[in-house]
Amino acid sequence: MEFEVSYSLENEQQFWDELDDITRAHCDTHEAIDNTLRSYLSFTANFKDEYLQSADAIARCSYKLLGSALFQAHEEYVRRQIVYGLLQEDDPPTLHLIAAFLLFDGRADDQILEMMAVEGAFPRLVELIQLGRRERDNGLHQMLLELLYEMSRIQRLTWKDLSIVDDVFIMYLLQIIEGLSDDVDDPYHYPVIRVLLVLNEQYMMSASTPSPPKNPPSTKPPPPPPPRLTNRLLKTLSAHLASYRTFGENLILLLNRETLPASQLLILKLLYLIFTTPATYEYFYTNDLYVLLDVILRNLLDLDLAAEDMEAMRLRHMYLRVLDPLLANTQVSKPPYYKREEVAKVLAVLEGRGGVHFAPVDETTLRLVGRCARVPWVKGEDEVADTGAQNTRGKASVGAMERGAVGKEHHQGSANNSNDGTTSPTTLTTPLSNVLASKRSLGMGLAEAGKSNLSVLEVASMPSQEWARAVNGRLGLSSREREAASLDVEADDTGQGRSPFADSGGEE
Repeated sequence: MEFEVSYSLENEQQFWDELDDITRAHCDTHEAIDNTLRSYLSFTANFKDEYLQSADAIARCSYKLLGSALFQAHEEYVRRQIVYGLLQEDDPPTLHLIAAFLLFDGRADDQILEMMAVEGAFPRLVELIQLGRRERDNGLHQMLLELLYEMSRIQRLTWKDLSIVDDVFIMYLLQIIEGLSDDVDDPYHYPVIRVLLVLNEQYMMSASTPSPPKNPPSTKPPPPPPPRLTNRLLKTLSAHLASYRTFGENLILLLNRETLPASQLLILKLLYLIFTTPATYEYFYTNDLYVLLDVILRNLLDLDLAAEDMEAMRLRHMYLRVLDPLLANTQVSKPPYYKREEVAKVLAVLEGRGGVHFAPVDETTLRLVGRCARVPWVKGEDEVADTGAQNTRGKASVGAMERGAVGKEHHQGSANNSNDGTTSPTTLTTPLSNVLASKRSLGMGLAEAGKSNLSVLEVASMPSQEWARAVNGRLGLSSREREAASLDVEADDTGQGRSPFADSGGEE
């Protein structure tokens, strides 16, 4: 029997008073709890357009139920019933209230997110997001994206769940970003990009699954492992380099702004795959690579070099692992050798040669700095023409990295076309005299052709909002149309190599 009550309200205060009465109901049986939850969802959905138009109002409504005596006394049952509502409900206003409750509860307690995975909520979220509800309810669509991110962030998805994600879903998310390319501060940028980043990490974890131990002859052999999943994001970027440049531009913007180590690691892991996969070596515009190099050098210098700061050390190692293939495999490796002297100076500081006030440098940092320093153009070997060795570096590492990279680090916590492809929407238009003066003050003697106008000093001194606005002042765009070398980038592309993230004493 459907439980319905008719309400007549005259003002917003009456709405909140009535909501308080509903959530204060005393319930001793599951039937009574179900009736109260139906009243809560029916009442809030009916008056959503009138009294729940803002994100703050939606949050307040959710916390009314989360803070109620009903929820405190019957926490697990209420959560499970709300999850069932997500799986079965189709009405957008009701779905919005359900998703909001799950999101705010999940941010405070991972238990609800784990329950969602057990109950099969991941395929349902993918389905709801892909239905294109953004056009009907922007708030709901963004809430679903954030809920999918939180659910995927705190746990490893099953092979079955991750296999639900197909090329169409990845392209749909990338197309949302392309459609918002004129506004870097659009609230959709961050949720969509975070979903793509966390899916990339899930693919990496899936690829790093260890082989099962060999069983004694007397025991029954285990079932064969499921086939390895293709990293759909890397595959799509490889196949459509020029179509989804805005995603790459925003990765650099976010890395410049981001302060949370866990979020920086998500970005850096994807950058590592891009720079070690031959098909995506030149995914970024040349000037974007120059900006990225500036950001990485600045962040490396900003990180605390104290050996006991494990979080900073782990992040520094990841920055260096990205810096190595960035220097060796991308357009940065070609003349005029952008900021070679500055790169050498930063590496010297990280080795402990730049000052005596730092604590002793750990062995892994020294080893990773050594890799970067041995890149031919960084060493000053300007005439080295053997680029085949650079290509070999990336091919030998991408498969190994996807299998083993994330295990130790997980859960610690379209462009306009022209001919040359070297300029990008993130090129800044700072006066040349100011740029040259900044370079001279840092001891950078560089040729004047084809450079990014960003220096380490400028990036470090600009507030993030000013930097983002400058980036959006796009002039003289160009692109390089390329077909992907491979349409299918498998997680185990290179076979049996060890992960570059697994540091052993013998690794260089």
